[in-house]
Amino acid sequence: MLFELRQYWCKPGKRDEWAAYMDETVMPYQVSKGMVVVATFIDEEDPDHYVWIRRFEDEADRERLYKAVYETEAWENDMMPRVTELLDREKAIINRLIPTPKSVIS
Repeated sequence: MLFELRQYWCKPGKRDEWAAYMDETVMPYQVSKGMVVVATFIDEEDPDHYVWIRRFEDEADRERLYKAVYETEAWENDMMPRVTELLDREKAIINRLIPTPKSVIS
């Protein structure tokens, strides 16, 4: 298994709007393409911080799913403009993680 821990910082005051957009649009779209979203979080202390985790079988699965999601007209034309409006994309941190043998999430 391969996981992505994705940390985003929303533009000031936009986190609730971003979380709703994720729940209502982005995640359903990605899941419809085969993505597995493990969890989503808002930061209790930072009002602009949003975190989510995705799971992939392996690197080939990740590459296939990235292409299925991000190389589409729906993503480029419909979703990306809204993403850019709500997120400070330059602050995003994406960590690729491999669970240890005792991890309950593996």
